[in-house]
Parts: sequence; structure tokens; C-alpha cells
Amino acid sequence: MRVFVLAAAIALSAVSSMCLAAAPAAGDSPRTWTADNGNGTFTNPLFYDEFSDPDVIHVGDYFYMTGTTMHAMPGLPILRSKDLVNWEFVAYALDTLDLGPAYRLENGQSVYGQGIWAPTFRYHDGVFYIFSNVNGQTTQVFTATDPKGPWTRKAMKRSLHDLSVLFDDDGKAYVIWGYQGIRMAQLTPDMTDIVAGTEREIIPAGAGMGEGVHFYKLKGKYFITSAWYEGRMRMPAARADRIEGPYEVNPAISIDEDFGLAQGYRESGKTPPFTISPPNPQPNGRMSLHQGGVIETPAGEWWGFSMMDYNSVGRLTSLSPITWKDGWPYFGLPGNLGRTPRTWVKPKTEAVQPVRVPYVRNDDFSGKQLIPVWQWNHVPVADKWSLSERPGYLRLHSLAADSFWQARNTLTQRAIGPMSTPTAVLDASHLAVGDVAGLGLLNQPYAWIGVERDAGGLSVVQFDQQTGAAARVSTTAKRIWLRADCDFMSETARFSYSIDGRTFTPLGASFTMVFQLKTFQGVRYSLFAYNAAGKPGGYADFDAFSVDQPHPHGLMRPIPYGRSIRLSGFGATTGMGIADGKPSDVTVVDMGLGRVALKSGDRYVSVATDGPVALSDGPPGVAQSFQWIETPTGELVLMSLVTNRFLRIDPVSHVVTAASPGPQSDAKDGVRFVWTAVGG
Repeated sequence: MRVFVLAAAIALSAVSSMCLAAAPAAGDSPRTWTADNGNGTFTNPLFYDEFSDPDVIHVGDYFYMTGTTMHAMPGLPILRSKDLVNWEFVAYALDTLDLGPAYRLENGQSVYGQGIWAPTFRYHDGVFYIFSNVNGQTTQVFTATDPKGPWTRKAMKRSLHDLSVLFDDDGKAYVIWGYQGIRMAQLTPDMTDIVAGTEREIIPAGAGMGEGVHFYKLKGKYFITSAWYEGRMRMPAARADRIEGPYEVNPAISIDEDFGLAQGYRESGKTPPFTISPPNPQPNGRMSLHQGGVIETPAGEWWGFSMMDYNSVGRLTSLSPITWKDGWPYFGLPGNLGRTPRTWVKPKTEAVQPVRVPYVRNDDFSGKQLIPVWQWNHVPVADKWSLSERPGYLRLHSLAADSFWQARNTLTQRAIGPMSTPTAVLDASHLAVGDVAGLGLLNQPYAWIGVERDAGGLSVVQFDQQTGAAARVSTTAKRIWLRADCDFMSETARFSYSIDGRTFTPLGASFTMVFQLKTFQGVRYSLFAYNAAGKPGGYADFDAFSVDQPHPHGLMRPIPYGRSIRLSGFGATTGMGIADGKPSDVTVVDMGLGRVALKSGDRYVSVATDGPVALSDGPPGVAQSFQWIETPTGELVLMSLVTNRFLRIDPVSHVVTAASPGPQSDAKDGVRFVWTAVGG
């Protein structure tokens, strides 16, 4: 065998940015984000829209998942899947949670960032259970014999912060809860209280556990996973032979995995203009996967699920292969424990599952009910909206409000990344003086584009809460298209309008979208109507709503199988080359499952077990195979199937190895590449 040591070569030209091309839709897959790549692999996140505080169970033929919905109504969505990758909507466990004026946005009050959060999902003796925290209330328990419902709700006698429930082998139910200091008690048979005398602390504060616990019995031992938020986000775990302990704490079974995504804009303050901190690319661990748990499949595989603060689009859920080592369920692959590949092989199933997505996002409002993607911002006023008063339209009657933030009957759906463009078609014929209606980006700060009526007539207006700026233009049109182009990688939105649905005119300055903890949600696309004159007004008729997504798959550019390419270091003058210093073109060979071999002449880029990279003779195999993965921002990273680590050009020595645990958020570690086709 002839072996040639690989080193980085100086590229013919520096590459500092990437031209992104939309990947074609695979088969009949929907033009909305799907984690399923259609080749036996998946790419995280599972959903490119917010799904926070996930919990997953397996019952019968399906996995079921629910998560936090805060102040959005209906709440507690239930999804199901056979392969943990393709999920479909089943039902909401909660229609509305009306616990007073603040839940209805009345009298200037609100429950932004409150309501339903950190649910625990369980199944026992034919009954599905969801236990959820509610601010200012005791823990709420939802039960059903069918996940489709009906679901009933009852209140516990106590509030148990970030709880998790375990039905043990003896049929008794136990609950754990708390922040750092973890407490446990046995639940009463009706699940409304704890059994007197059973409450105890099982893990003291300072032992290394965080919050957002998940409680399991795995392989005969009791396990707890939690989320650590201070400093570097991570997932600690604890285990014990007995349910009451003592518990041994592992400080991190998942740590530092952010897929290379840098921290974006962050907001603080209570009133506008808010303090907005600029993006911070430093790899400080503040973006890592953290809160979640583990699940075993019928095939005997173990998988982890957890969420990540994915900047302004919200908190997103990802799926991780689990490797058991020393009795601990580490997220990640052998040789790279604690880290999650963004793209990996799907869980094994008896039959290949079709591509499914939880929600249809486009809506022509022709149905008798709202489609499940929609949620109201707080509890709606039932008789002030309608799908039947004008069939084929959503009618929102204007109620008095001093701002979009306090407008009742605002209909929302989660924004979806990495880029998407919502467009709403509005008939403004029946707006009264003082009315404003349109398309909003609900967040803090928020922005919207809409139509206002004053004594002089109609105007198209774009408003930015952060700056207080309102751009406006008078119009005589009654039917108006309103649009927001949202790029969640740059975190900018640009607004435009049209009077014919074809030619769109920009209006207002670009808007900065941020991650914030006022609502504990990402940006929400919103349809709204309110009257700023302090009285009920007319009404707005929305004819249609659509969301265009240019990148609905795990790759922004398809893998160039069979083509000759050149690999350049991202933002650098180096590239992949052989030892004589000249840039080397490679041919991309399809190895199946989204994996490639890189052929140079009659040799292949090859990885040794300890990470050195060389050119070797012979047909390609595992040592020559790389998982082709993109970072969220579109750069290429190549994970060796030998080390389960990534190719890296050392920025100083220019030596190439396959030893990096993953791309750093500051992109200074030499792991990211940009590929260009050779010869066009």
C-alpha cells in the first residue's frame, strides 16, 4: 500500500462566504422542513420550528412526544412517530387555559412566558398522563385513554417545579422535582398529591444536577437526566440501584454540542428600546443541547432527545444516538461521546417510514376549523373571530388595544428556519377608523406590517417596536398582500407589500430578530387586528396565509456525487491538498447513507484509528468514508466513520487530521470547508 501524508494546501483563492443554492425537493416530500433526508439518514433539528422541553414515551406501535406551549392556546401538542424522525400531529391535550384576566390579555395584563411549561409525558395501565407546571398554580394533570382525546384536566394540591414521574415495577408512582437540589415523593393513586411521609431530598444542591429532570428505570437502575444552565450548558445525569438512592452524578452525558451555531442577538430590559447584545461567536457553551431524556426503540437501540436555544427561531429539539459506556447513556458515538452528529443514520424500524411532518403551514381558511398549526396568543374571545361569517376567510373583529403586544385574538404559528417567508392576503375593506390589521412577528421586540385606517383613508404601515419607527404609504387598494422575509441565520427580517400578489414593494428598515426570555418562545408569525382608538372597530378578512421555505432539507446544496470538487477552508486561504503544497482536486464517491469517499487520482483520503489522514490505495471502505454534514449556516464538515470525529486543517501547522469533536461556533478551528465544482 502506498501512503502519502495529507496536509492543507494553499487554495488558489480565499473563500470567506458561501453561495447557497436551494436543494431540490426529494420525491413527494413536502416543501417544509423535514429531518428525513430520504437516504436513510436524518438531519437535526427534528423540527426547524420551536419545540421546547420535549418528553417522549413509547406505547404500542408509536413514540409520542409533547412539549412546552406557554401562553399559546391550544396547548400541549401531541405528536407521534414510528421512527423518531418522522412525526405527525395527533391532538392538543389542552384547548384553553383560562385562569383569569391575564390569560385573556385583559386590563393590560398578560401571561407572556407563563402558562404551560416543562411537561412530563407518561403511560401506565392504559392511561396517558401529562403533568405540567403552570405559573401561580399547582401542577396540572391531564389524562386520556387515547392520545387523540378527550383529555381531562385536574389540579394537584402542590406545585412541583420541573417535575418528572416514574411508574415503578411495583405499580407505584414516584415524582421528582426541583432545581439542583432534587426531591422525590410517592404520588397518591389519584395523582393529585404526594403520600404523606414519603417526601425526601435524594440529590443535594451542589452535587451537579440542574433542572428539567427526566426520571427513568433503565437496565435495572434508576436514572435521572437534567439540564445545567450556568456557564456551559450541558446534560448531567444521576443513577442509583434503589429509587431513594444514593445517587451517583455524572456531570455531563451531553456537552458542547451546538452544531457550530454561534450565539445570536440577545435581548434584555423591560421596555423599548430594549438592550440588544450583538452576536457572540465565542465557543462558550451557551448554545449547547441540554434539556431532554432517553428512549429505547423496539429494535433495542437507544436514542437521546434534547433541546437547544437556536437563537430567534426558538428552542428546537434534536435526536442523538446513544452509546452506553461504563453504565452511562452518553449522547454521541464511540470516540466522540457527549457530542451529537447533526446528520446520522435513522433509527432502525421494521419498515421504512414515509416522510411526515407535524403541520401543514399554508392555509386558505376554507375549513370549518383552524388547522392544527395555529395557536392563539392567550385565550381568544370566541365570538370575535370566525371562519363562517365569510366562508373562505378568517375574520378577526377589531378589539381595543394599545399595541400589537396587547391585541386579543392574535392568531400565531411558530416561525420556521433556517429561512422562511410568510405571506398574508388581507381584505381591508371593513376596517374602521383606528383599526390596524396585518402580519406580525410576535417576539420582544416585535415588528409588523399591516394596514391602518384613519380619517383620511387606508395606509400600509411597517412598525418596529425596538426603534419606534413607522414607515407608511397611503393606498386605495383594499386587497393587499403582506410579507416578511425572515432569515434566522442572519436574524434579519425585511417587510414588503403588494397590491397584485406579484410585485412586492419593500417597506421600512430591516428588523433584527432576537432570542429572549420574556415569552420563552421564538418568533411567531401572527395575524392580528385591533383598534388603537380604544374601542371596538370593524373587522379584517384574511383570505390566505402561506410560508415559503427555500431550504426544507438537511442540505442547502445536494452532495455532488461523481463530481470533481475542490475543498477550501472556510474563511481561510488553505484547502485540502497533498504534501507537495499544490491544491488537490478530489472526486466525490457515493458510499451510501449520505457518506462519501474522496478520490484523488487512484487513491483515497483515508483515516487511521488515531486520527491521522493520508492517501491510500485500494477500494474505499470504512477508513475512507465520511458523513457529509452541513453546519446550520451551510458550510461543509466531514465526519470520519473511523473516529466519529471531523476533518480539521490545523490553522497553524496546516496538518490535516480527523480528530475534531465538531465545528466550533467561531469557525476558527479549521473544521469547516467550502466546496466548489471543478470545471463548472
